[in-house]
Amino acid sequence: MPGTRKLGRKTDHRKAMLRAMVTFLLESGRLETTVTRAKEVRSVAEKMITIAKNDNLHAKRQVFSFVTKEGVAKKLFDEIAPKYRETNGGYTRIIRKGPRRGDAAEMAIIELI
Repeated sequence: MPGTRKLGRKTDHRKAMLRAMVTFLLESGRLETTVTRAKEVRSVAEKMITIAKNDNLHAKRQVFSFVTKEGVAKKLFDEIAPKYRETNGGYTRIIRKGPRRGDAAEMAIIELI
């Protein structure tokens, strides 16, 4: 089935959740979540990093419209994007951790490489 995963949420809730998770990932460098959420976060986070590699006004407006914290967006342009200037994609890594204790959901750690 093409398209994005719905993650059991309505569109607005899903977008808000992904914005928060991507912001936290860019802020801290790593995030622990379920495997399916990690795959969605990877997709969006890598798009944000790719946009930030073009350090122009349009890119800044696109990133600021998605990332929820201004300081994290600044960090993305000043520290994270220049680090990946020569790299074409593959900015994140997903490491599987095993099942969660309560509901046996497959857990993973997503981190910036």
